[in-house]
Amino acid sequence: MSLPPDTPQGVANALGYLQHHLQELTERQHVSENNINSTLAALTVQLQQLIQLVANPSLPPPAVPNTPPPLVPSPPVSPSPTPPTQQTRPKLSCPPDFNGEHHNGRTFLNSLRLALEQFHDEQERILWTFTFFKGGRAAKWSENVFRQEVDTGVFPIQT
Repeated sequence: MSLPPDTPQGVANALGYLQHHLQELTERQHVSENNINSTLAALTVQLQQLIQLVANPSLPPPAVPNTPPPLVPSPPVSPSPTPPTQQTRPKLSCPPDFNGEHHNGRTFLNSLRLALEQFHDEQERILWTFTFFKGGRAAKWSENVFRQEVDTGVFPIQT
């Protein structure tokens, strides 16, 4: 395929790479189709033998090859980048809402401790924690913090 003379070199290179990759994929598809067809033919023969055996149980069983049909080797494939594996963690339940009552403080902090590890940024941890300050003194305090941010342009809590 010829490109217009004013085609940028980067586009031409990318197109060449894609054409080469498409050719490799087409070759791999043909090899896979050949493997499938060979396997299908062998399975068809075995199925016909089984049908004959079921229809005439007095006949001696046919010889069945011990080896599967040979597979056509796949062409070499250039390695593709593998995505990084991510370690999965159990889904944690959210802590209970906190209203600022002293007797609920330790329970709230304990429930936060594990959940906060899922955040990579200290600011995210703080803002997420604020979402549970929904009543009483805790809600009033968080409102004051956000009001201070609006007044000064700086969020007053960093850690």
